Amino acid sequence: MKTWPDQKPYYSANQYYRKIFGKKAYKISLDIGCTCPTRDGTKGVGGCTFCSSRGSGDFSIAGPMAISEKIDLAIRMVSSKYSSNIYIAYLQSFSNTYGPVNLLVPIYEEILADERIAGLSIGTRPDCLPDEIVSEISRLSKIKPLWVELGLQTIHQKTADLFHRGYDLYVYEDAVERLSHAGIPIIVHLIVGLMGETYDDFMATIDYIANQPISGVKMSMLHILKDSLLYKEYSENPFPLLDEDNYIKWVADAITRLPQSMVIHRITGDGNHKNLAAPKWSARKRHVLNGLHHYMMENGLFQGINYKSTEKLINIELNQRRGIL
Repeated sequence: MKTWPDQKPYYSANQYYRKIFGKKAYKISLDIGCTCPTRDGTKGVGGCTFCSSRGSGDFSIAGPMAISEKIDLAIRMVSSKYSSNIYIAYLQSFSNTYGPVNLLVPIYEEILADERIAGLSIGTRPDCLPDEIVSEISRLSKIKPLWVELGLQTIHQKTADLFHRGYDLYVYEDAVERLSHAGIPIIVHLIVGLMGETYDDFMATIDYIANQPISGVKMSMLHILKDSLLYKEYSENPFPLLDEDNYIKWVADAITRLPQSMVIHRITGDGNHKNLAAPKWSARKRHVLNGLHHYMMENGLFQGINYKSTEKLINIELNQRRGIL
């Protein structure tokens, strides 16, 4: 049974950031006023159906304040709970590379220039990454550590169409190739238990990203938020949601299929409890985390134990065709 230095059966974000900064680091969430092409009419309105009205950045510091004021407020909000002075600015709300480059880059630069900020993580969509912005992000990554977080959610186009993702898988692949070539670490977001998806569907997504040139992954259960388009759909035509036990099993199995070099940044959701319609069990984040760790330890599971490289997958497929397996 393998565990990492923080005693978890996977390569956690905590362990990863300690390796980079030498101590624990905390993310502070900032809203810099961006929107998304599925909200402003370019590809749709209302956003992805699961997304909240705050662009999934319900805890981000927003409003007509200077960047330095937002950083001040965000740090004050977490400093009472945490003793570390290492902060990573996280641009979480909406798509933070969607807009004029000459307006976005100065914001990134101002954040990175703040001596309290150790790094920058930019949440965005694969279809919002023109070459010019990739080049600028690559340049800025030489100043301080920088990551780009991409909302993929699933590899299955049928599901992506259901929640109005607005781009095809090849767009994601192109973005990953260009970011990787530019030396920018990539964190991919996935949603567990999307409407209509089976265990095998989710594992297909996991096996796909396991062989992508990405740094880390974030997994979250499907939330039904009261201010999302999905809430109306769910209220009118309820569909099955994963219960806690199955969620834990799916995520544990997924972790075993990922290479040990890939950082597990998140394994539960963290939505606004007041805005959460379902599943109610997901509000107990600590309980879910403890349940996952207990399940993995009890069953001798750890990251990478079932990882299949592209070469292994090809050999398995060939053997299946030959009737060997």
